Amino acid sequence: MSGLDLLAPDQRGLFIGGAWRPAEDDERFPVEDPADGSVITRVADASLADAEAALDAAVAAQADWAATPPRDRGEILRRAFELITERADDFAELMSLEMGKTLAESRGEVTYGAEFFRWFSEEAVRIHGRWMQAPAGGSRLLTIRKPVGPCLFITPWNFPLAMGTRKIGPAVAAGCTMVVKPAAQTPLSMLALAATLAEAGLPDGVLNVITTSRSSEVSETLQADERLRKVSFTGSTGVGKVLVRQSADQLQRLSMELGGNAPFLVFEDADVDAAVDGAMLAKMRNIGEACTAANRFLVHESVVEEFGQKLAARMAALTLGRGQDDGVDVGPLIEEKAVESVDQLVTDAVHDGARLLCGGRVPDRAGWFYEPTVLIDVPADSAINSEEIFGPVAPITSFASEEQAIERANDTVYGLASYVYTRDLSRTIRLAEALEFGMVGVNTGLLSNPAAPFGGVKASGFGREGGFEGIEEYLDTTYVSLPAG
Repeated sequence: MSGLDLLAPDQRGLFIGGAWRPAEDDERFPVEDPADGSVITRVADASLADAEAALDAAVAAQADWAATPPRDRGEILRRAFELITERADDFAELMSLEMGKTLAESRGEVTYGAEFFRWFSEEAVRIHGRWMQAPAGGSRLLTIRKPVGPCLFITPWNFPLAMGTRKIGPAVAAGCTMVVKPAAQTPLSMLALAATLAEAGLPDGVLNVITTSRSSEVSETLQADERLRKVSFTGSTGVGKVLVRQSADQLQRLSMELGGNAPFLVFEDADVDAAVDGAMLAKMRNIGEACTAANRFLVHESVVEEFGQKLAARMAALTLGRGQDDGVDVGPLIEEKAVESVDQLVTDAVHDGARLLCGGRVPDRAGWFYEPTVLIDVPADSAINSEEIFGPVAPITSFASEEQAIERANDTVYGLASYVYTRDLSRTIRLAEALEFGMVGVNTGLLSNPAAPFGGVKASGFGREGGFEGIEEYLDTTYVSLPAG
């Protein structure tokens, strides 16, 4: 079994109520290989009626699933974790094929994504309330935690497995049913995940997956239904705002993991070589197509040239190519317009006065590739410092003082991830308190961990995924007042 073999032909349809079926009108849409633009396969294109059928199935399964013992829910997640781990190479090949990332990157995502199932399999049995005597006496206070109810999950194309497991894991553990709508560019990993969960014993209707090219219409239809109680979305801030507005009439619970503009701060006392190592992780994870990717490099003026030259040497040495091929470090971007966007940002930065240390070109080859690029002397007000790049480009801007570094780091509407390199412990504490971001990485270029709460502030959204906090997003609290005797 490998790659597409994870999915039987009928499993490229809709997964509703535990059964695979075609779209209502039997329409399908193509899934393309970003390395050359060829069609990998075609999957079912769900209609609004199909979306409603998926929600019907989730609603029908909700009561029984909520009553399922937590240990049973956890054991299903544990079996799914083990199955994904056994098939890690097959999942990685499928993901690399549809998204473009290298096999090494894909294997890393499979390991990371599966870990959410193991983490939340252990959290399923730790859902608890409290019992206490009322402060004034005369009664007892009891709290009960209950599943929120049917959920809608909208997942992005850049991490097609892990963004699903990060939502599905806590929902299954909490006793919620769900409808998942994966991104149209990368639906195959989610379909394979649905098949794996069914094999692990997840009851019919708990997880329903609809692939569609009508994303906005489908989400609007489902959010208008009073039976849907929660929406979790990972994607752009613009789309997130639309979903928030659509949630108002039904007062749905929301988790929004939106855009980012992560600063990577390198201070004068930093270990520059270690900072370059961290920069390669923070910038080049997933070809730079990650909301946590380092988007702006803010480097102290005393080490900026050294840092820039060393980073450029590392970036220039990377090899472009099809993600599945040996020796490839950097795969293609997701689509042509992504390449156009990245190239325009680099062109504008150079026009603004930035100096190109490496890259800066669209290579003459098939597929959606862009050369790993480093820019130095980037003006603080250049567009590349305010827009999410989502590509293999590192713009470097210098700063003169800690105060200026903090001011420039916080000068963004976003607030998801940030990175700091310094050997000063006191400075570390000051920065952790001063930086307006949901996550701060200190002397590391890798933040994501299933045991940690992932999420942002400001225009990067609200709610947390992973960690002890992740399951709270799927639980409501009931307070019960009892007489003392």
